[in-house]
Amino acid sequence: MKTAIYPGTFDPITFGHIDVIKKSLKIFDRVIVATTDNINKNYYFSIEERLSIIKNSLFKDLKLNKKKIIVVPFDILTIDLCKKYNATVIIRGLRAVSDFEYEFQMTGMNYQLEPVIETIFLMSSEKNSFISSNFVKEV
Repeated sequence: MKTAIYPGTFDPITFGHIDVIKKSLKIFDRVIVATTDNINKNYYFSIEERLSIIKNSLFKDLKLNKKKIIVVPFDILTIDLCKKYNATVIIRGLRAVSDFEYEFQMTGMNYQLEPVIETIFLMSSEKNSFISSNFVKEV
């Protein structure tokens, strides 16, 4: 079973995130959607609220397959999360070229920590590329 981790804060989850999850399901047998409380960010929603919003969005609203998606909180390095779930791939969503530099640096660091875990970048659809969690919170 090929498993991938899609980590993020998802504060809140957006249609762009959902695009990436749907695309991931076409590639992987199982996708772990993992949300964290990074100490360097101020959150609009608590971790419990984000977990509930993600689960409601994916399973109640969109009726995605619960057997293929697991939603979890995490407070460890993403690489360690991959090891915990036997995931060999980290999924990162990109909206624009401006996202790439940060993601590229993160990928390099993850590679240094665990070279056997790959990172793939998936683009959200064009209609959702302008949506960010920060914009959603502002609105």
